[in-house]
Amino acid sequence: MAGWKWQGSWLGLIIPVLLLAGWEIASSRGLFEAHLLPAPSAVLERVAAMVAEGTLYGHIGITLYRVFIGFAIGTASALVIGSLVGYWRLAEQLLDSLLQAFRSIPSLAWVPLFILWMGIGETSKIVLIAVGVFFPVYLNTVSGIQGVDRKLIEVGRIYQFTSFQIVRRIILPSSLPSFITGVRSGLGVGWMFVVAAELMGASKGLGYLLVEGQNTYSPDVVIASILLFALLGKGTDSLLKLAEKKALHYQDNLANQG
Repeated sequence: MAGWKWQGSWLGLIIPVLLLAGWEIASSRGLFEAHLLPAPSAVLERVAAMVAEGTLYGHIGITLYRVFIGFAIGTASALVIGSLVGYWRLAEQLLDSLLQAFRSIPSLAWVPLFILWMGIGETSKIVLIAVGVFFPVYLNTVSGIQGVDRKLIEVGRIYQFTSFQIVRRIILPSSLPSFITGVRSGLGVGWMFVVAAELMGASKGLGYLLVEGQNTYSPDVVIASILLFALLGKGTDSLLKLAEKKALHYQDNLANQG
């Protein structure tokens, strides 16, 4: 079974490799115009040139920094507020309607306001990412806590658990799968929000490269930025998925079979 899992982990590469091969062949035969959709080899050459110039690592590094800090702030805030709203009915009545209204605001709508409040420095960018991360983590935290089987809590009370023991031994383990799902969703949103964040006067970052590629009419730069976003997003999500598997190893479900 371990060999099959190792083999299965490579199956996800089949379709991307086939798509890239088809894209390269179509480009070499002139089916795609190079000034609109350059071949993968041309995009790879552009990436190699940026690596040789030493500029690519700076763009990747600052984008990772913004996503990580914004993700940490958004997740921590959502965990605290979501736990209060999920466990305490009064907090739900006071906060949930307001937060649901804020959740409906498009990400770009926050940009001019954050620039007015915090300028175009790192603070406004990180806060924007944190706002994006907050809502999926918050929703899943509330849903996970409110979805805990009431019978389990009653059993805890029969065994004279304190409120702290009920939270630690019943509510947290039961809501953990939903919380982790929210964290993974929040990370994905964080990668989307970093693009909007890097439109706010950034001079470095993958989002900045997207804008630079557009302004200089360099589709190879634009596509390289998009592919790097995809690779980094997939890599960070894979790390969270691995952490999820370790944290939920006790569950007897399809994901843990074999």
